[in-house]
Amino acid sequence: MSQAIQKSAVNKLILVAALGYFVDIYDLVLFGMERVASLKDLLSPLNLSEKDLNDQLTTVGAQLLSYQMFGMVVGGIFWGILGDKKGRLTVLFGSIVMYSLANIANGFVTDTFWYAILRFVSGFGLAGELGAGITLVSESMSKEKRGIGTTIVASVGLFGAVIAGVTTFLIDNWRASYFIGGGLGLLLLLLRIGVFESGMFDHVKKNDTIKKGNIFFLVSHPKLFLKYLNIILVAVPVWFVMFFLVQFAPDMCKALGMTDGPTEGRIPIMVAYIGITIGDVVSGLLSQKLKSRKKVLALFISITLVFSVLYYLFATTSITVFYIFIFMIGFGTGYWAVFMSAASELFGTNIRATVTTTAPNFVRGSVTLMTIINATLKPSYGLVVSSIYIGIGVFILAYLANYYLEETFHKDLNYSEE
Repeated sequence: MSQAIQKSAVNKLILVAALGYFVDIYDLVLFGMERVASLKDLLSPLNLSEKDLNDQLTTVGAQLLSYQMFGMVVGGIFWGILGDKKGRLTVLFGSIVMYSLANIANGFVTDTFWYAILRFVSGFGLAGELGAGITLVSESMSKEKRGIGTTIVASVGLFGAVIAGVTTFLIDNWRASYFIGGGLGLLLLLLRIGVFESGMFDHVKKNDTIKKGNIFFLVSHPKLFLKYLNIILVAVPVWFVMFFLVQFAPDMCKALGMTDGPTEGRIPIMVAYIGITIGDVVSGLLSQKLKSRKKVLALFISITLVFSVLYYLFATTSITVFYIFIFMIGFGTGYWAVFMSAASELFGTNIRATVTTTAPNFVRGSVTLMTIINATLKPSYGLVVSSIYIGIGVFILAYLANYYLEETFHKDLNYSEE
């Protein structure tokens, strides 16, 4: 393959992975944006009082989000193993088909039971695209430039949340929003022509003596498992703040005593993801400049922590101050691109897709655990104190994990774990 053709193929791959993640994020945050509208519609036959309805919007909403995130955990394991056994492209396009069809079906639900089932199925499908895309990009580019490739994928992808928000405002119909998300995913499949499988994977695939996609191999080796656990814990603060401070911003603002706070999640999510998109570009480029993943991870975890503390202390000052903090929290969590780069660089080709696909989904799946802990603590301490306790644990673990994390910027990826 000539250098020009190879460069064109890599650019096409980055485009497909970026647009795939764009649709992925669109669908991932869509529930948070349409939670109130969709549940009000589905619960309307029950004729609940305003207080009972608000309680249900919070309780059922958290449960549905947990179903989606649990689906991502299960799907992450499935797609990750499949990616190392059958190929990255199989997962990339297979996952897109699944979550696209699930979201179209989501537009037809008439009760919360099927809503929950389809959020699980959608989460299962969403679990595969990002890991497969990042793995393909990382394995197809030089170690000097692969960080730029993953930054483009993450930045373009995360902007999907902003477009999801704009769509929900322009089209005031939650069912139509799901139809659009599913349709975009199916249209994306037209770009699959001309996208090539990773050369590193093809080489490993031909060697029958190498174990591929063996997650038990990963967890049964203490050194490998510790690396795996560290990369997961580094990113859990992202979903702590996205869950408590952004997606459930209306509930948190009420608990903090804010009278003019947001009444639904659309605008907080949009503002946060604008910040995340900018943060991803900055963190990715800074990582290239400093030639370090760890330094940038530590810096952006700290930015997230500082503005999370300020959120609890001063967000109720005014709606303007609230949205400034939401934007900066989003900017701080913009280390997702660097996190994904590090995840893809930590392990050998034979389990790289397994790690790169499961790690972000275990991070997302931590929402389920945080929901359970919050449900246990909330009756005694209230939402604010409960979330603070959870946040303290999350950030301490993230700093410790980053301290012990291996630096991967200069690492050659063409090897296998044995």
